[in-house]
Amino acid sequence: MMPGVERLYDVIDRTWPAARRWCRGPWTLRDGQRGGKRVSAATARHAVAADDVALAEREMAEIGQTPFFMIRAEDDALDRLLADQGYDVADPVTVHVAPVARLAVPTPRLSTFTVWEPLAVQRDIWAAGGIGPERVAVMARVKGPRTSLFARCDDHPAGTGFCAIDGDIAMVHALEVAVPFRRRRVGRLLMQQAALWAQSNAATTYISAVCTRENEGANALYASLGMTRVGHYHYRQKAPG
Repeated sequence: MMPGVERLYDVIDRTWPAARRWCRGPWTLRDGQRGGKRVSAATARHAVAADDVALAEREMAEIGQTPFFMIRAEDDALDRLLADQGYDVADPVTVHVAPVARLAVPTPRLSTFTVWEPLAVQRDIWAAGGIGPERVAVMARVKGPRTSLFARCDDHPAGTGFCAIDGDIAMVHALEVAVPFRRRRVGRLLMQQAALWAQSNAATTYISAVCTRENEGANALYASLGMTRVGHYHYRQKAPG
């Protein structure tokens, strides 16, 4: 049976981890170390009242972090509460999943590789796409099996990504294709390489990926690979000023 989005929320947490997690009241809070919303957002463990939002805000302010809240499928009441307190929707995200076997297709010789630690040229591709050293540091925090993905096209560095495993599910993060090589099937080859690596590391059941709803290219790629949209989440943050 295809894993539900609740299981995949856990996979996201474990394959793209915060520097620190702790609980206060109804919240799970995260110290992201400037690694982005996903590793910085607070999530609710159970029902939340208006006063609880102030508690989370204080906890995040104490570590110098802008208040962010992750809103999952079961968080409708929290979503309304935050909207009433002036929090805007940010970065709606779609969660995709497929059987590993569907994507585990051999790639052309010398077109894709798995590398740990990431090479300087991979870091350059990520940086050009807005994925800086703080997000690369997230990858190094993963405790389980992990690898970076690297693709070449026309004998040039063309793309990179990151894949990690939780149980029998592999998840791909930070998939980035260099601008000159977009629409050249590089993203597809990177996903195939991720699935092949997952199979060789005992994640033989499912592979997943997440991307913002506005990233039409990535969503189209995952659809073309036969991946299923199994859920979503978004963030709430206050507008500056």
